[in-house]
Amino acid sequence: LQKLIHLLQATDDPLIQEQALITLGNSAAFSVNQDIIRNLDGLSVIGGMLSDCVPKVKEKALNALNNLSMNTKNQEEIQGYIMQVCRNVESAPLNSDLQLAGLRLLTNMSVTGDYHHKMLNSIPCFLHLLSEGTERTQIQVLKVLVNLSANPAMTRHLLRAQV
Repeated sequence: LQKLIHLLQATDDPLIQEQALITLGNSAAFSVNQDIIRNLDGLSVIGGMLSDCVPKVKEKALNALNNLSMNTKNQEEIQGYIMQVCRNVESAPLNSDLQLAGLRLLTNMSVTGDYHHKMLNSIPCFLHLLSEGTERTQIQVLKVLVNLSANPAMTRHLLRAQV
């Protein structure tokens, strides 16, 4: 895991980055690896890939963070990327794998109300995706919206949102 994280930092080759992110994401399916990756500063390395200009690299980084977000301590670090994930969702092509990967991560990060406030500005985007997206996109957006709607503090924001 340490070598994969170092490889991500050392290379600019998108194909190598994608493969390293896929492997880290798959490794994160095991809870012990989630802690190891966090302790090796892997979350910030993977999070740094969200600003990559190659959509496939961003998508794989989002998938890896999604798997890593099943851990409360990891969520505390990943929450720093929520606004960037929201921007990626908003700017990604409609119904793209990149957009879906971002929505999946936001679904996990919105299970508790701890980070809902960081998604406020994206509510109009979510509603737009609900009306314009394919069924896959709509289902993923609905998961985020259901999580947000479970928080009474979000009611006003959800009802006042402009599409």
